[in-house]
Amino acid sequence: MSTSSSWQPKSAWTVTALLTILATINFLDKIVLGMVAVPLMADMHLSPAQFGFVAGSFFWLFSTSTVLVGFLSNRVQTRWILLAMAVSWSVLQIPQAFTTSTLALLLCRVILGAAEGPSFPTSVHALFKWFPDHKRSVPVAVINQGAVVGMVLAGLLIPAITQRWGWRINFFVLAAVGVVWCALWLLFGREGTLDTVRRTSADSTAPVTAGGPRLPYRKILTDASILSVFLLGFVAYWLLGQTITWLPTYLEKGLGFDGITAGRLFALVIAFAAPVNIGLSALSQRMLRLGATTREARARLTSIVMIAGALLFFALAAIDLTPMQKVFCYAIAAALSTFCLTLGPAMIAEMVPLAQRGSVIAINTAVASLGAAVGPAVVGRLIQANSATGAHAYEIGIGVTAVLLLLAALAALRWLHPERSLRTLGEAAAPVTA
Repeated sequence: MSTSSSWQPKSAWTVTALLTILATINFLDKIVLGMVAVPLMADMHLSPAQFGFVAGSFFWLFSTSTVLVGFLSNRVQTRWILLAMAVSWSVLQIPQAFTTSTLALLLCRVILGAAEGPSFPTSVHALFKWFPDHKRSVPVAVINQGAVVGMVLAGLLIPAITQRWGWRINFFVLAAVGVVWCALWLLFGREGTLDTVRRTSADSTAPVTAGGPRLPYRKILTDASILSVFLLGFVAYWLLGQTITWLPTYLEKGLGFDGITAGRLFALVIAFAAPVNIGLSALSQRMLRLGATTREARARLTSIVMIAGALLFFALAAIDLTPMQKVFCYAIAAALSTFCLTLGPAMIAEMVPLAQRGSVIAINTAVASLGAAVGPAVVGRLIQANSATGAHAYEIGIGVTAVLLLLAALAALRWLHPERSLRTLGEAAAPVTA
């Protein structure tokens, strides 16, 4: 790959493909515990509340490590940060395969979560070095589909592996896959050189370089638009944590599907997100090309889509539907409700100084991941408290998630104004010490 500062489509999409594979591995690591929940809980004698607590522990240090590495990514090449993370993931799979106690499993998940936390924001920061602002929605959506592919593969392969060789073998497989990715990244991974971003403000059209002005983080982190993006991410990750932890069990114990069928239906639910997210991302880019503001093409689109997802979750929890109807309802609602994870980083990159982009995107992911840390535990307690009601116990948790999604989307409709925040933060920008 060359070092030209102009946009290089071939190199940009090569890096995108590698980062998409990394996201696939990342989500296989996340989802594996939920996919082996039934045999693991039986083997280790865990209650739903205990299992939800262990599953949520993956995100305990997720936020801390994400912020720390985010600041590091402002100064260190993302190529080496991503390689170091992938190596650590592979190594950390092994002790999970051998663990025999709840405490040991808890510690393994906490450490792995710390190692995997910075993956998405670091990948997005690396990607933005290859794509100009008006071309970022689709590649970020493609990276997000790595997560979809990971969860689809999990639904198809992990139950089969578990049935044939036992649930522990899955961790050895994940370790091997991580090693292969590291080799590919060493061969083909490069650092982007496109160090400009497109500013949409009418009075700020000039390129901004990495050495440009910086802002006090207090100013950035109290901006209404930035906080709105954080809130959208928090509720989306709450839903994500609920999905990867409890959806497989809901399908099996709540709706009555057998283990293999539940795995396939889980894959179907997750796979549905791919065309929805890529299609909506393409729509957003088209709106921008046709002259729409980023408030219209990104903020309002994201909010309206999340409201639609929340309403579908309400319908699932409140209306008497057949098991398959509930599965399809969940699939559509989850795809719509997590779309903000694609456009959120693009909106942040538009609003903040380039020199602080990596750290602010990381802070966004850190705040968002708190939702995934809390959500599984809360839903686990709701399931345990209402265990006698069968599927309804899980649907109470789904209803709580729907309320959070609706509130966050309404807040974004009111306060998320990327162009206005760009002007405000741009006027305040001055050389300061980070």
